[in-house]
Formats: sequence, C-alpha cells, structure tokens
Amino acid sequence: MTPFGARLRALRAAEGMTLRALAARLQVSAAYLSALEHGKRGAPTAGLVHQVCEAFGLIWDEAEALARLARLSHPRVMVDTSGLTPEQTALANRIAQDIRRLPPEAVASLLAVLDAAVLQPRSRRAATRRR
Repeated sequence: MTPFGARLRALRAAEGMTLRALAARLQVSAAYLSALEHGKRGAPTAGLVHQVCEAFGLIWDEAEALARLARLSHPRVMVDTSGLTPEQTALANRIAQDIRRLPPEAVASLLAVLDAAVLQPRSRRAATRRR
C-alpha cells in the first residue's frame, strides 16, 4: 500500500464511503481506486488528487498533505546514484535490499532522520558542509 492509498482508504472509511461510491463521484473505475489503494498503480495525477480533495472537502494544509503523499506514492522506486558519493550509493542499495525486513519503528526512525536532515535550514547545511 502506498502513502496516498492508505490516506485515501482512511478518508473513505471516515466518511463510510464505498469504493464504488467514490469511483462514481470521481468518474473512475472502482478497480482503479482499489489498485491505487493497494499500491498496484503508480502515483495518481494532480487532477485526480484535486478531485479527491473536492470529494472529501479537503482544503489548505489537508489538500497539500494529500498532494505530498501522492508525490511519495510511486510503488516501484528507482534511484539514480550516478554522481553521488559511495556512501550515498551504499545507502540507496542497503535500503533497497533491506526495506522489507525493517520493522515499522525502524522505518519511522529513518524517516525522522531524513526529515530532520533535509528540512534543516540551508545556512546550517552549508556550514556543516564547510567543516
């Protein structure tokens, strides 16, 4: 299941909406929505994300969060490490090899580390690189 698929399912459950009902509202097939929820289809288009936001009355932060989840919902990820350091390449390969064996708490910890490293102020990152 992708992050978008999990959120879509949660939204449907909170509204008590079936796949068929949502599919009819979005003018897509129930099979397509099911495939999105289960991670068997790629990330949804921006248009579909917008339709989902309208269907559930999501605005501002909620809509942006759903769009971010959609961008993070490619079920088959490829990482191009050409031009990166050996350590970055090793990290990408280790994640690819071991992702299925990581317990949920380890995944949450790794995501927190990545969020903290990527979201830190640019000036602090630049100062760290100069050291």
